[in-house]
Amino acid sequence: MGRVTERRKVIRIRDGAVSTRPDTLVAEEPLEIRLNGKPLAITMRTPGDDFALAAGFLVSEGVLAAASDLRNIVYCAGATADGLNTYNVVDVTTAPGVSVPDITLERNVYTTSSCGLCGKASLDAVRTTTRHPIADTPPLRVTPELLAGLPDRLRAAQRVFDRTGGLHAAALFDEHGGLLDVREDVGRHNAVDKLVGRALQSGDLPLSRTVLMVSGRASFELAQKAVMAGIPVLAAVSAPSSLAVDLAAETGMTLVGFLRGSSMNVYAGEERIALRAAAVRA
Repeated sequence: MGRVTERRKVIRIRDGAVSTRPDTLVAEEPLEIRLNGKPLAITMRTPGDDFALAAGFLVSEGVLAAASDLRNIVYCAGATADGLNTYNVVDVTTAPGVSVPDITLERNVYTTSSCGLCGKASLDAVRTTTRHPIADTPPLRVTPELLAGLPDRLRAAQRVFDRTGGLHAAALFDEHGGLLDVREDVGRHNAVDKLVGRALQSGDLPLSRTVLMVSGRASFELAQKAVMAGIPVLAAVSAPSSLAVDLAAETGMTLVGFLRGSSMNVYAGEERIALRAAAVRA
């Protein structure tokens, strides 16, 4: 339970010299998420914050929107044939009256550490299920200088990455650049789910005055998770996908990509970026 890293023997070759040494790897194990006792999804994740991951996943699925929607989350005892608890199966019980999705074989509920939820429905599904439309009133405003400092702050908070070099990360910042929370996982989408799930458990949804910073690219999956949590600004160190840009534009979210040093591309929601103020200071 909670294994984040594992040790493996490797043969190291450096400038022709060969040696054998142990190496620290990030752990990757399946997590089955059950909803009210019924299997819903399997995701490949780094163990740890499993309850938050499950809660955040259900926020992105439109099942949970507030702490009051959640009754409890438990690890399933007897998850194997011999009755052992693998700590790789969690069961989420919703509060009475919470509407749950129709769980059928047609639902694409397998996720991987690389692509997130595969085969998701179109943008219409997000528009109709979100209970936290982006509504930052008064409008959140951030400067390019504030955004430029976020990647380094995210990287500095990645404790496990320093040991493995194999984890993605997601961080929440307030509108002044203060770090609120950071999570790591082999899957970028899992790291975001862990952030959102912790916010739900703490009663902090919607995250209407925050900036979500992610390592790597900004996929449709990540943009969807940000929208479902009411996050007004999503920033990524790499490129967004076309669907992520479309979703950001349609929902009013600010989407920033290729955030590296003082350079960045703003793909949607440029009204939240204090460009004029930056120009005056320049």
